[in-house]
Amino acid sequence: MSGGAKGRVVGLDLGTKRIGVAVTDPTKTLASPYEVIARSPDAYARIARIVEETEAERVVVGLPLSMSGQAGAAAQSAQAEADALAELLPVPVELWDERLTTVTADRGMMELRMKADARRRVVDKVAAAVLLQSWLEARP
Repeated sequence: MSGGAKGRVVGLDLGTKRIGVAVTDPTKTLASPYEVIARSPDAYARIARIVEETEAERVVVGLPLSMSGQAGAAAQSAQAEADALAELLPVPVELWDERLTTVTADRGMMELRMKADARRRVVDKVAAAVLLQSWLEARP
């Protein structure tokens, strides 16, 4: 695997109410759900602290393209947020196609027979892990 000896990668699933956070293991093989951040004025500060806490070397932000691959309003908003985070964070920020990550995460939890209220509490960070794992698997 490429990358630093202990540098992890943080994945973000940007929602309108919550931000799902996932983090890779140090070898950048496995992405795991990490945290759900409520949207608030200090949400970006929390992301910066997570980058520091996990010694991340990169942040991957989900890009919500339409099923046809077009960049609509949600994708433009994600691009603007990624740009803002890139200004704030000391590590590179990149966008990654997140189509179906929340659906995949929710479906997997339903298969585990999780109740709807339990799924709602964790789906954002699970979706971030699905997104980050797909990013990992697409790397050479």
